[in-house]
Amino acid sequence: MKMNSIEVIKVGIADMRMVKSPNTIRTSGLGSCVGVVIYDLLKGIAGLAHIMLPNSGLAKENEFNHAKYADTAIKQLVRLLLAEGARPHSLSSKLAGGAQMFQFTSGSDMMRIGPRNVEAVKKELEVLHIPLLGEDVGGNSGRTIEFDPGTGMLHIRTVNKGTHEI
Repeated sequence: MKMNSIEVIKVGIADMRMVKSPNTIRTSGLGSCVGVVIYDLLKGIAGLAHIMLPNSGLAKENEFNHAKYADTAIKQLVRLLLAEGARPHSLSSKLAGGAQMFQFTSGSDMMRIGPRNVEAVKKELEVLHIPLLGEDVGGNSGRTIEFDPGTGMLHIRTVNKGTHEI
């Protein structure tokens, strides 16, 4: 039973937020989007980005949103975590989402948003030398995730498939 003093920080689509233990952080509506959590377990601090697209190269908006793209969200999230006291060599990550929500007969790579998001996130984590300690990706069902920076557990609720933790 959770105490009332614990707050759940909610992250919207194309958004990123940070949390410190004992609070948790949650995002829902992960279809082809990827929720990536980067955290420093010893410091009890975590950040979550709800990433919509793999690459900012096609961005057309005037107000650039770093959280929307894998190539910019992860770097920005790491900067925010380090500014809050996380240590670069203590960062780890977990991710979920990247579903193929619709069936396409054309097989066009442009339509593979979910798998492309997962690949882009993994590439960025690799470049920044952040170990990926767990993932629940792919399939064709939406997910809601909640992360506890005190335990490092990512609680995943998948539509029509129940819940589990990584």
